[in-house]
Amino acid sequence: MFQGPSSLNLDAKGRLSVPTRHRDALGTALTITKHPHGCLMVFPRPAWEEFRDRIASLPMGAQWWKRIFLGNAMDVEVDATGRVLIAPELREAAGLSKDVMLLGMGAYLELWDAATYKAKEAEEAQGDMPDVFRDFSF
Repeated sequence: MFQGPSSLNLDAKGRLSVPTRHRDALGTALTITKHPHGCLMVFPRPAWEEFRDRIASLPMGAQWWKRIFLGNAMDVEVDATGRVLIAPELREAAGLSKDVMLLGMGAYLELWDAATYKAKEAEEAQGDMPDVFRDFSF
């Protein structure tokens, strides 16, 4: 299970240094794809395969969502120094600049442009809490 934030930087070539605390759980074979909220999803390959199979089995009415998730998925390898190259197409799609935020989301990680994440989190915090949390005890 991945959890917690990591403030990171992409290098000039678009490489991300995977935080040491996530390296063992991620392994060296990853899949990165778009998320409809404007970030990227980073999966260890086994978790990706489960997610991919669930998405692929959706009916034709979900074809555009299949395209978003499956059509944009890229398999990548973590190099010997713990870095992963984020493809230019995916960096552009998520608006990634130098400063990024990596968030643990359970079975996968989300990769956000740091400024975009900060703005979206602040905006969401100003709104009402979703109904699913109304009876949730903190």
